[in-house]
Amino acid sequence: MLETIEQAARNFCIHQIRESFTLHDGVVKTRTLIAYIDIDARNKKKYRVYIALDKGFIQRVSKIFFEEDENDEDALIDMALETTNLIVGSAKVVSEEQNENPYTISTPRFEKFDLFDFAYDEAKTLNIQNDTISIAIKEINA
Repeated sequence: MLETIEQAARNFCIHQIRESFTLHDGVVKTRTLIAYIDIDARNKKKYRVYIALDKGFIQRVSKIFFEEDENDEDALIDMALETTNLIVGSAKVVSEEQNENPYTISTPRFEKFDLFDFAYDEAKTLNIQNDTISIAIKEINA
């Protein structure tokens, strides 16, 4: 499942941000805006997908969507939620098209602006210059 979400994040970087990126295992170790979406897969399993965006990355996204150089924390939180929804929603479509354990998604929730300290099963981090976005997934009990 992480593969389709990772692909959606790559597509987001390519088509929305239009910058090259590098990909690494694990999560970013600095303070980030952290949002999540819970998903229900066809195989009856539930997962939580965390998206952790450092301030530089979310400012970069905000510049594209809001056309402002600096945004207040509320605007950054809104953009983190929207970015989470765009990436996981895109992955949902890819999963349906490939018939690879399709799933439904919930509404994105903002968790905190702090270090990523949640348990996870798998994680990837994309870097655009010094800006990062981490994607982590954890199977959860119903």
